[in-house]
Amino acid sequence: MSSIKKAVLAYSGGLDTSVILKWLQDEYQCEVVTFTADIGQGEEVEPVRGKAEALGVKEIYIDDLTEEFVRDFVFPMFRANTVYEGEYLLGTSIARPLIAKRMVEIANETGADAISHGATGKGNDQIRFELGAYALKPGVQVIAPWREWDLLSREKLMAYAEKHNIPIDFNKGKKSPYSMDANLLHISYEGGILEDPWAEPEEDMWRWTVSPEKAPDKPVYVELTYRQGDIVAIDGEEMTPAQVLAKLNQLGGENGIGRDDIVENRYIGMKSRGCYETPGGTIMLRAHRAMESLTLDREVAHLKDELMPRYAKLIYNGYWWSPEREMMQQMIDASQQYVNGVVRVKLYKGNVDIVGRKSDDSLFDENIATFEDDGGAYDQKDADGFIKLNALRLRLQANRRR
Repeated sequence: MSSIKKAVLAYSGGLDTSVILKWLQDEYQCEVVTFTADIGQGEEVEPVRGKAEALGVKEIYIDDLTEEFVRDFVFPMFRANTVYEGEYLLGTSIARPLIAKRMVEIANETGADAISHGATGKGNDQIRFELGAYALKPGVQVIAPWREWDLLSREKLMAYAEKHNIPIDFNKGKKSPYSMDANLLHISYEGGILEDPWAEPEEDMWRWTVSPEKAPDKPVYVELTYRQGDIVAIDGEEMTPAQVLAKLNQLGGENGIGRDDIVENRYIGMKSRGCYETPGGTIMLRAHRAMESLTLDREVAHLKDELMPRYAKLIYNGYWWSPEREMMQQMIDASQQYVNGVVRVKLYKGNVDIVGRKSDDSLFDENIATFEDDGGAYDQKDADGFIKLNALRLRLQANRRR
């Protein structure tokens, strides 16, 4: 412990990280630098400055990373149509490599020799933070208090805070029974009644979306403009990446889109039940696939679909900064050169329907695809030899079985 002189702590200002801050000062006798990231979680982050100052912190970082988050992490992930285990849009997973990156940058700026986080020893986040840190700063030391201390319950944390005069804010209203994580891509819920996979989530749990039953009775039409695989405008209005996602969150939430109830396989080895709201991401996934359906070569599209589960697992398991993810990203990004055009979607009571797509780079040829007279654009007699050649091995196999 004495070898650590300064540590960068990922600090939210809540109970856990406030206790960790004091614990680091007492147990490691080290200086603590706090880092708080604004990645669109929808809560004011500036108040953490006063909390950190009250605990004697001299170097306090509060960074707005929202645009970087969407531009350099969310958008590249959605170019691959990424879904983990068929359902999860990786809202928490994709934020962790950015936080790890900024923690390492701050460690370098301040001369810190360690980083610390509040992730527990049961979850995925400890792996994501630490794999990212080691990939970007191989010699960094990591302090994970939940793997070291005996403060393994809320009651013990509260007692520690009271003993050490740690200021903790308490909401006067009813405290949420759920463990929640939010950023501009999603909000997640775990714990409480959700620990029973048979229990239906309570309606008042959801924060961003109305229920499909209560969504408007009139559909909403939206046109999304794509440039090299990324949405750059909504209904013709140019927007930054963060503005795009914020607008789609609003539209999706108002129309009951983006709720998921999932039992997933954590990298650490256990199953976990979580509920997620990802309204903007749900729209983005459907629309991007529609744009690719018009502009991607068949074999390129199929190869991307084969690679996607591996890519999703890399992000989920914390390997964003790995050489294999970076290699796959180059392939994915190269495929997006002609993914340009406009997709029209209809949002209605929890559904995202694709009702139109157009592109100057379209591979769709109406003259060939038509059911009417194509004027010789396609010779149907060519299909005879094509089918017989592809049937050759099947016929040989059938003859041998006889």
